[in-house]
Amino acid sequence: MLLTVAAGCTALDKLTSVANLLNCEYALRDVSEVSVAGVNVKALSKGQISATDVVKLAAALQSKAVPLSMNVNVGITNPTANKAAVTDMDWILNINGTQFAQGTSTGNYTIGAHNTAVVPLPVTTDLFSLFSRGGIESLKSFVQSFNSDGTSSNVAIKIRPALNVNGTKIQMPDYITLNKKVGGTTNNNNNNGTGTVTTGGVSIKK
Repeated sequence: MLLTVAAGCTALDKLTSVANLLNCEYALRDVSEVSVAGVNVKALSKGQISATDVVKLAAALQSKAVPLSMNVNVGITNPTANKAAVTDMDWILNINGTQFAQGTSTGNYTIGAHNTAVVPLPVTTDLFSLFSRGGIESLKSFVQSFNSDGTSSNVAIKIRPALNVNGTKIQMPDYITLNKKVGGTTNNNNNNGTGTVTTGGVSIKK
């Protein structure tokens, strides 16, 4: 009987944590690493690509494999008196306003009451199909679009946090578009022009 009660309390605790995800605020803290075909775009000097980098990009196009990897650090702020938890985070990568890739990152993260946690989100995909026609010039332009903080106006990330409860994945109602936190406020506006509504601190597209 004691084991049954304990298990029930654990499940209830997890469900409360799921519900509290709706009350959390989500923001793009920074992008710690961005690599395109082995070129560290954050290390570029004022966005200028060296001859060595051009050779790497050209070789990647020739081999028909242009890997993109980036570590997106998601800030989750919990303004409530109850903890929240995340075990799964689905992501969608938009490039030039078009959905290009998607995936899921897993890990156990707890956001304490009145606290903020930073959840690392590794995003990887292959860009060859996107730049196979435009060639090296289009790929160079894409690489040069990144800022020193790893962000780019050509790239948008959407996330959908979830919590695994006894083998069942319980998700947020919709994806959240991450934008950088500016001036102490979280900007979660969608980049697709559809507009947003806010529910419990979470921006959900109409």
